[in-house]
Amino acid sequence: MPQKTGGEATVDALIAHGIHTLFGLPGVQNDWLYNALFDRREQITVIHTRHEEGAAYMAFGAAAATGQPAVFNVVPGPGLLNAGAGLASAYAVNTPVFCIAGQIHSARIGRALGDLHEIPQQSAVLAGLTKWSELALHPADCGRLVARAFQELRSGRPRPVALEIPPDVLKLRTEVPKTPLPLQSYAPPLDAGAIEAAGQLLGRSKRPLICVGSGAQNVSAEVTQLAEMLGAPVFAYRTGNGVLDSRNPLSLKSPEAHVYYQKTDLLLGIGSNMRLPLQRWGTDENMTIIRIDVDSAAMPRIQRPDLGIAARAEEALPPLIAAVERHNRKRESRSEELLELRAAAQKKMAFLEPQNTYSRILREELGEDGIAVMGMTQVAYAARVNFPVYKPRTCITSGYQGTLGFAFPTGLGVKVAKPAAPVIAVCGDGGFMYCAGELAAAVQHGIPLVAVVFNNDAYGNVRKMQIRDYDERVIASDLVNPDFVKLGEAFGANAFRAETESQLRRALRYGFKSDLPTLIEVPMGDTPSFDSLYDQGRVRPPQHA
Repeated sequence: MPQKTGGEATVDALIAHGIHTLFGLPGVQNDWLYNALFDRREQITVIHTRHEEGAAYMAFGAAAATGQPAVFNVVPGPGLLNAGAGLASAYAVNTPVFCIAGQIHSARIGRALGDLHEIPQQSAVLAGLTKWSELALHPADCGRLVARAFQELRSGRPRPVALEIPPDVLKLRTEVPKTPLPLQSYAPPLDAGAIEAAGQLLGRSKRPLICVGSGAQNVSAEVTQLAEMLGAPVFAYRTGNGVLDSRNPLSLKSPEAHVYYQKTDLLLGIGSNMRLPLQRWGTDENMTIIRIDVDSAAMPRIQRPDLGIAARAEEALPPLIAAVERHNRKRESRSEELLELRAAAQKKMAFLEPQNTYSRILREELGEDGIAVMGMTQVAYAARVNFPVYKPRTCITSGYQGTLGFAFPTGLGVKVAKPAAPVIAVCGDGGFMYCAGELAAAVQHGIPLVAVVFNNDAYGNVRKMQIRDYDERVIASDLVNPDFVKLGEAFGANAFRAETESQLRRALRYGFKSDLPTLIEVPMGDTPSFDSLYDQGRVRPPQHA
């Protein structure tokens, strides 16, 4: 067997699994990993960040934009904890992120001797943030466990994984097995009987509604075909945006879907937990629920479906479409009804200004293939109902995790993975400052992301709630910010202040053509709240107490 260090065995396995970029920060526990990365620098590029949070979010962005695994590395203890929000975001929205975490010396783990960066139960911390995690205790383990990590990333529900490697294991040179080939991924076997039953139920339904989530991102064409066969509207809230082109008449945002849902007789979930309809809109005995999800354990979590199909959407949709063809009934066109619903929703959302105007400008300037990373700010909240999405993986959010500060570093990872696409990170002033230091990494590595900072000098949503819900007890939500233009220029980025629509358009166009990152500040005052369009209320009584 060849002799390698644990670091060399790890890097060789990453390259064998198609990884050409690693996001990370070096540190003493990971020295021998970075020695190996240096020796393989023609095959794998290291993008080093200014904070571990940035490394995790960049990997999250790269994986979210491509659907393929992305890797980051951090030191143990505080480095790993700093990266925790990125792992939590990836876990929430089913993104294949691989964390390679440092550890203390293998003989000292768990002894509480006060080693540098030691924290209690680091392995347990990682286990809680990932679908699979392991600890390598010998260089011979490294390649095998890297291969297993990628198998887990590509199998079942695509959530993050982690591998801890102590410094002595990374350093030790010894005989190791040959670099392993990628392992076969696994998925639940397809139940042909359940597919046929679903085809019968869908074929007989009168007013079906399809709800799509992140698990449907790879079946855009199939979802479109199924929806048009059934005349069924398709509803996406956050992670399913772009599965059906928003310009398709069957595409619904939540305000119009909420109205249509009142008379829906069958709800089909594809790769979605359907949290919004099941938890907030309600169900009753007149609705049949069918769910396609690769994670069988998730099926009954909110409400047990009438028919559950544990399968990857990529495997379930083609035979389901064939089954629907066998059983489908003729339905009257709903084009007029859906156009009226969309028109009514537009009228209902008209009060969302200036958010509607900003969303329109961003959409128009991004063009057909542009990607938007929607942070936690008023313009991004409104985008859930007013921002058209044309293609899968082109509107990226942190889902239910709602991680403030994620948009800018996530956008950097998106731009690394999709260098030819225009990419915008939609940030608030509070969130942007979480990872503002990554401007340095963006300039150093030549990552030409366009970050738009909508500046209201506040943690705006918190301030709104304090005023509205707590008798104007405004506390700890007003902010003192830097001059964002001077800040961007100090880092060596392009920087603009856009106070008019035309200024914003010019700045966006300049940024999309530049080889440097671009920071655009948009000053804005108070804005109307999006909340009334999110929590629209129950329209059907709960089926179960």
